[in-house]
Amino acid sequence: MTPVNTNISNAGTSNIDPAEFGKVAVLLGGRSAEREVSLNSGKAVLAALRRSGVNAHPFDPEELQLQLLADEDFDRAFIALHGRYGEDGTVQGALELLGIPYTGSGVLASALAMDKWRTKMVWQAEKLPVPDYVLLEEQSDWEAVVQRLGLPLFVKPANEGSSVGMTEVKKLNDLPGAYRTAVVYDKLVLAEKNIGGGEYTVGILGEQALPVIKIEPAHGFYDYEAKYLRNDTRYLCPSGLTLEQEMQMQQLAKQSFSLVGGQGWGRVDFLMDEKGKVYLLEANTSPGMTDHSLVPMAAKHSGMNFDQLVLRILRMTHVG
Repeated sequence: MTPVNTNISNAGTSNIDPAEFGKVAVLLGGRSAEREVSLNSGKAVLAALRRSGVNAHPFDPEELQLQLLADEDFDRAFIALHGRYGEDGTVQGALELLGIPYTGSGVLASALAMDKWRTKMVWQAEKLPVPDYVLLEEQSDWEAVVQRLGLPLFVKPANEGSSVGMTEVKKLNDLPGAYRTAVVYDKLVLAEKNIGGGEYTVGILGEQALPVIKIEPAHGFYDYEAKYLRNDTRYLCPSGLTLEQEMQMQQLAKQSFSLVGGQGWGRVDFLMDEKGKVYLLEANTSPGMTDHSLVPMAAKHSGMNFDQLVLRILRMTHVG
């Protein structure tokens, strides 16, 4: 297998004239349950663009009509929205109708990757490894679910990110309540087998996979609090994997991201069992860009600072 080159410090960002980007809208906030995370991501992206001399402006679709992007002559959009109406193909389709180039994946890939259930089916069709799972409903046979998946298991909405609505279920009697928590966010709810050997993530930047990061929450699982609020979650890069394991995970990240139609940039999350087998967890087409976020961490390990990363992503804008 060909080694993956991780030295990307100035790739695609050297000798850039900020004027080439024109007037840039940073889409942030929005209406999803991840609004606060998106505001933080967007503010960080906006500051980076302005430091680089780009004519960038904040644009919150919760407060402004998207038509204003065309009316006010924006040349391109950096999507820093997360969750529904920002990461699910909705805003991507609107931007295509307006003819405004945007960052990240297109309509199909965005919608598919947002739906964890359908993403799993696509990966399974290509015989890629995913944790066993069951679709839940109010009349589910809870005992049968536990018999199949074991305990603990995880219950989550299929179309949310940042662990919103997610519960670790340790007792059978807690399963119906976990379902009711998740179904508030999405009518499609998954119960997923616990894979307990470690959690990893791989950022995608263009055609390249970034270095693997191992995630070690201090307490419990990698929930919303561990992702955004706590300072004791450990992010290991180098990941501690062997070179062969790292390269295999990077190749699997690129393959799985490509299968859902991902382009530009993104992130693929993994679980590893106690025997070292790797499972695909989910694909993210609009990853976080906060001070706790994973793609900037991996890029930094490759020699690319935050401002360079943002410019690299912006340069990959497209329509359709």
